[in-house]
Amino acid sequence: MSEHLLEIRNVHARVEETGLEILRGVDLAIRPGEMHALMGPNGSGKSTLAKVISGHPGYEVTEGEILLDGQDVLELEPDERGRAGLFLAFQYPAEIPGVSIANFLRTAINARRTEEEGDMDVFAFQKKLTEKLSLLKVDPTFAARYVNDGFSGGEKKRNEILQMAMLEPRMAVLDETDSGLDIDALRIVSEGVNTLRGHDGAMGVLLITHYKRILEYLKPDRVHVMLKGRIAHSGGPELADQLEEMGYDWLHEPEPEPVG
Repeated sequence: MSEHLLEIRNVHARVEETGLEILRGVDLAIRPGEMHALMGPNGSGKSTLAKVISGHPGYEVTEGEILLDGQDVLELEPDERGRAGLFLAFQYPAEIPGVSIANFLRTAINARRTEEEGDMDVFAFQKKLTEKLSLLKVDPTFAARYVNDGFSGGEKKRNEILQMAMLEPRMAVLDETDSGLDIDALRIVSEGVNTLRGHDGAMGVLLITHYKRILEYLKPDRVHVMLKGRIAHSGGPELADQLEEMGYDWLHEPEPEPVG
């Protein structure tokens, strides 16, 4: 069995509708318990990679493999990837008026259970929900609110972290979790992620972000830079400091000299 939890091998992907290639040979490997940060300028392919991992139908993988615990998830539908242990926290979570967070979470948990397991007992669900709310220091009344309806940016992201706590994934992909957050909301959400990582030391995390500020709260084991659909550079946490100081231009590969 592979030592890696998530392995992305030479993945090429294009937009289904237009045929435009976005990912041009992505390689990445994450071990259990590791957090990797993926940075890069707009249009470099970061969010596309998150969508491809989760099985977004708008993208076609034309080459490569994405392995979770050695299983190629490209053969699985999005819901099957969720059952296998993948979780995606969206950059812009959808609002679902009229559906409470508690009911949404119970539906999500039951959708991941096998036919033999059946639906989770309502009392067992309520006990688990109470425990996770307490773990994340979230007021119990939060679960009675409609999903993201009228939520601030911080509340939407906190709801995503609560979903992650309840679903207990093997591998979490956080797509620009810091987007639109003020400094207080950023700290609260980061504390939630750190709490879950401490509670489950085997969960892997791929954190996609533009900015270094969230890395002051979430300490990655590795930092990667994506440029033009590829991982152009990888390093330790200090790489984020270099990017903050110098930007991305120093990493750009020079264009080939014209011939003749």
